[in-house]
Amino acid sequence: MMGLWPDLIVDQKLEVIETISRENFIQKKVRFKWLPNTYTKGYLLIPNGEKLKPAVITVYYEPETALGIGKPYRDYAYQLTKRGFITLSIGTSESTSSKTYSLYYPSVENAEVQPLSMLAYAVANAWNVLAKVEGVDSTRIGITGHSYGGKWAMFASCLYEKFACAVWSDPGIVFDETKGSAVNYWEPWYLGYYPPPWDNTWREKGLTENAKGLYPKLIEEGYNLHELHALMAPRPFLVSGGSSDPPERWRALNHTVAVNELLGYHNRVAMTNRPEHSPNKKSNEQIYSFFRYFLMK
Repeated sequence: MMGLWPDLIVDQKLEVIETISRENFIQKKVRFKWLPNTYTKGYLLIPNGEKLKPAVITVYYEPETALGIGKPYRDYAYQLTKRGFITLSIGTSESTSSKTYSLYYPSVENAEVQPLSMLAYAVANAWNVLAKVEGVDSTRIGITGHSYGGKWAMFASCLYEKFACAVWSDPGIVFDETKGSAVNYWEPWYLGYYPPPWDNTWREKGLTENAKGLYPKLIEEGYNLHELHALMAPRPFLVSGGSSDPPERWRALNHTVAVNELLGYHNRVAMTNRPEHSPNKKSNEQIYSFFRYFLMK
């Protein structure tokens, strides 16, 4: 329903643009192809030491925030690297600047894949290029992101089975129009794609009945995101919930718990909660503990 991915790009290596030393790690500005017709830039952070290491891909509106340049408590790449992980920070800098906010293939005027699925495809290509980096244990690569990045990380980890585990920070793990702009899967840059120009007049009349693209069809036919979550089984994941994902969201997670039990696995689905949408020191330490538990030998 979301459209078919192009072939994965599996035969490339990261192009290193710049290398600097920071504290106890090396930071490399890198470039690689994440869509068949598009390159992106990001940052590869490598802790000192020779042994094989686990890795985490971080995703957001742009790659600098995860390095510690931006809003507080979103510096996942920096913090995880300080804790011994190799990290790759990527983001949609150009589309964020143009306010199209996503990836469109083959073009924004004629996208053949829902943009949120295309973001997942791009990260699948990032996984393949990161797995070739010297020192990375390709069996221990996770992914995380917050809010927009949480949606991105959720779809990427569910749709690409090579991710060993994942953390989704307050993405909105089910469709919920009462949350307004926080759980906005109807947007044309998520699951409601239609060719631009885009306008907001239909929002004033209601969401589901006036949304375009795939989203209203999903609602009409009774689909929801718990069916996506099930694709993670039996791989572990953590929902770092905030205002978009309060404790009652656990109802949706029971579906994946049941799938794991059917497969003979337990304790693979986790949730933490905080009142605010923004992450904080405690919620982030829980994220880092999760990755240490499932990715550190």
